[in-house]
Amino acid sequence: MSSLTELTGTIDRVIFKSSDSGFSVFSLKIKGHDNVIVKGFTGQLHEGSLVSVKGSWGTHPKFGRQLEAIECVAQQPTSREGVQKYLGSGLIKGIGPAMAERLVNAFGEDTLEIIDKEPNRLLRVEGIGAKRVEMIVQAWHEQKEIAQVMLFLRSKDVSATYATKIYKAYGNAAIAKMQENPYCLVDDIWGVGFKTADQIALKLGLERHSMPRVKAGVLHGIGQATDGGHLYTEVQALKKQAIELLELGDEYLGLVKQALQELFIADKIKLLSHEGLHYVTLPQFYHAERGIAQRLLRLKGFPNKLQAVDHKKLYEQLREQEGQAIALNEDQQRGVLSCFQNKVSIITGGPGTGKTTLVRKLLELLEQEGIQFRLAAPTGRAAKRMFESTGRTSETVHRLLGYTPGQTGFTHNEQNALQLDVLIIDESSMLDVFLMHAIIKALPWTASLVLIGDVDQLPSVGAGNVLNDLIDSGVVSVTRLTQIFRQAEDSMIVVNAHRVNHGDFPMAAGPGQKKDFVFVKEDEPENIFPLLKTFYTQRLPKLGVSPDDAVVLVPMNKGVVGTQRINQELQHILNPAADLAQETTYFSTTFRVRDRVMQIRNNYDKFVFNGDMGTIVGIDKADQKMIVSFGDRDIEYDFSELSELVLAYAISIHKSQGSEFRVVVIPLFMQHFVLLQRNLIYTAITRAKQYCVLIGQPRAIAMGINNNKGVDRHTFLKQYLTSDLVAR
Repeated sequence: MSSLTELTGTIDRVIFKSSDSGFSVFSLKIKGHDNVIVKGFTGQLHEGSLVSVKGSWGTHPKFGRQLEAIECVAQQPTSREGVQKYLGSGLIKGIGPAMAERLVNAFGEDTLEIIDKEPNRLLRVEGIGAKRVEMIVQAWHEQKEIAQVMLFLRSKDVSATYATKIYKAYGNAAIAKMQENPYCLVDDIWGVGFKTADQIALKLGLERHSMPRVKAGVLHGIGQATDGGHLYTEVQALKKQAIELLELGDEYLGLVKQALQELFIADKIKLLSHEGLHYVTLPQFYHAERGIAQRLLRLKGFPNKLQAVDHKKLYEQLREQEGQAIALNEDQQRGVLSCFQNKVSIITGGPGTGKTTLVRKLLELLEQEGIQFRLAAPTGRAAKRMFESTGRTSETVHRLLGYTPGQTGFTHNEQNALQLDVLIIDESSMLDVFLMHAIIKALPWTASLVLIGDVDQLPSVGAGNVLNDLIDSGVVSVTRLTQIFRQAEDSMIVVNAHRVNHGDFPMAAGPGQKKDFVFVKEDEPENIFPLLKTFYTQRLPKLGVSPDDAVVLVPMNKGVVGTQRINQELQHILNPAADLAQETTYFSTTFRVRDRVMQIRNNYDKFVFNGDMGTIVGIDKADQKMIVSFGDRDIEYDFSELSELVLAYAISIHKSQGSEFRVVVIPLFMQHFVLLQRNLIYTAITRAKQYCVLIGQPRAIAMGINNNKGVDRHTFLKQYLTSDLVAR
């Protein structure tokens, strides 16, 4: 590792700065030497500031040698020239370059002290009246408060980036907030994890074994479990996890137990017992899952219009295939009939088994009977696909429920139910416990609910295992479609998806079958990159497919064959650097106009959600803004919000749920072994509409196909539906 260089000088010119992220590029004037270009997350600096910087040398391909700062400490300037630049930089509202010159001419090096301690003397300067003095004093004190907060945070080893975010979130209350409860950062500021908050807490003098720290560790442990899809954590496992997280010895297990008791008494957690084990969860998860069960069971007891239809006549109509535009097999007929006979129905099946055909027939019959229905899906892509396949209006679940940016919760709920007789939701395997709870609360008691989905796919990205639990409970009607239709049998994408789902290795196309599935054996992970270059630059044009309609799906984000590395390589191939004004860098990611990006967290203010994909259509460095088009809407992102976006030439298989692409490339290697499982590979293959390429080591693929552990999430929806399981 190269040694660090320390330099002290005056900021001569700020070349670039982000008011939110704290990233800056500036020219540093060093006495007796040439100016040096410095870049890094240095906080909010101004021309004329005296700074000490520490960093390592690097070379920019266009701008040459630069110091990449890891630390930057600012002081107020002491020279006349420095003070004038400092005041003329726009730091103080009411003082521009001309006024700064007049002030320095009047007071010299003492100008800043006079503004701070004797502001009335400013009235002696031409052009300054009482109102201008008041404005200057107010702005001066505001920037002093900002500087005080930033200095406090930086003294606790908080990076300039996080310090800026913290100040933006809490303002002048930041110090008090940190001293009261530094762990609030985890919930309040996107990107701040427990480790960062814990380091701040310890720097503030919190004892390692203090009760606030132990409670924060316990709550974080529960939160980590939900990140993996679990709603509950087994208590003994949680205790050990908390001890490891907090780096305490086993002698402190009693302290963790006490923390659990106090959190329970304060209603911060819920406890329940099942089959001799004790589980813990957060109240919001408990109420959401139990709420689904309670409302669903009650919903089943109310009659509705569908049950009043003549089912015998309907069955005869379904059996009569001659002259019908849509012909159904026996499973599909039972599925349609089930939707009329039951308040809650699930239709599940793999690709090519006729789920869409069933839905089209169901809609035809609902319209025939004058029954009001609405169609929805968890993502915009899935909703669009539903519209294309049925010819009827479809929308996202969030839009259906009436979410409006800036409000709390959904417009439609138990007090303001949806106006409909039947709600049909596609891609229902994606529904997490919170979204399902919101749906069930918004249904009128007389409505029917139809869930369409493939239960063999990966479960929802969010916490819970809703579709699986509903099916396993036995309390709702379930129709499984297993027969592959003849036209679908010609597609090797469909055939191999089902082979994988049954534990068999994919096979090559036979006579009369489409050559739409290709397996490329490759043992060296690094060789994936020349293969991708050849595929994107040569094979895709022959297929007549735009790179916008192709995606690489991989199990994980990190590693040689992870989304991060593949995105960098594909960006270089598909959207290479051309105009620096059309790109910006956030930490290690460079974003360029025309890049495909994906939202990685729900942002209710912008009405964009985890997994939504768009294209960068504009970057404005002056205003620190980036515009992303999500099809029907252009969304503005401040540069400080770029942590919510990632490049999306390659995405994780989990994030691909609900999406369909004309071409899918799936690299699988042994480095992915931790995540390799059957439903992961199955889900990836089923994302391909026209062409699928599986690349990798046969051993890794076989390992994944043979790993059919199934979904192992700690949830209790099934038990809430079938027994009187209640938390303490």
